[in-house]
Amino acid sequence: MDLVLSSGFLAFARQVGFLTAVEEHGTPVDGVCGTSSGALAGALWANGVPAAEIGALLSETAPIRQVALSRAPWRGLFSMNPVLSRLSEYLPERIEQLPRPFAVGVMAPDRSPALLDRGPLIEAVAASCAVPWLFEPVEVEGVRYRDGGVVDRTGLDAWRAKRPDQPVLLHLVERSLGAEGPPLPEGVRVVRTPRSGAKLWDLGDFEGQVAQAREATLAVLSARPADAER
Repeated sequence: MDLVLSSGFLAFARQVGFLTAVEEHGTPVDGVCGTSSGALAGALWANGVPAAEIGALLSETAPIRQVALSRAPWRGLFSMNPVLSRLSEYLPERIEQLPRPFAVGVMAPDRSPALLDRGPLIEAVAASCAVPWLFEPVEVEGVRYRDGGVVDRTGLDAWRAKRPDQPVLLHLVERSLGAEGPPLPEGVRVVRTPRSGAKLWDLGDFEGQVAQAREATLAVLSARPADAER
């Protein structure tokens, strides 16, 4: 089965709860696709970092303390450079070096959605989290990308086009900002969780949100596939 983790503004707790349940259930996972917060949590998990450790890493300080003021504020108020530096401690340089197939949803300069499944991993993940005007775009092999959730919250269609024979479990965090997205296709199992309500200076009840997402995911994983679709 492949996991697809949707965007969700600072929805790290929701992503951690989802991944915790996947671990507990023992679901075999072949590939991972993530956008925005889903790209960050998904990349770490695809590299073998356990969900609990991801939660500790992403909740240890407020997000505002993990970024820097931009030197080009007309591109975005904050720079992702500190995030790039921190991720280098946990992730390989390139997407192809991960132990399982992985892709990152981003927004190209022309505002079209793109799915990056090769090339620099850390930059791709940071770009996927770079909310327009809040963060500077992040350059990946000469192209400046931004948060993919603005134009495609899941990257689901592009991912399935690459891996048409793989069943998918989609984690869909309730929309805060960004595109609504097309109707979900038949045959996709979906875990729906509420928006995080997190802020740059306060992630809120992180453990409570993890527990909610875990319970929602275990309910879907324990249900018959037909009951969990769409």
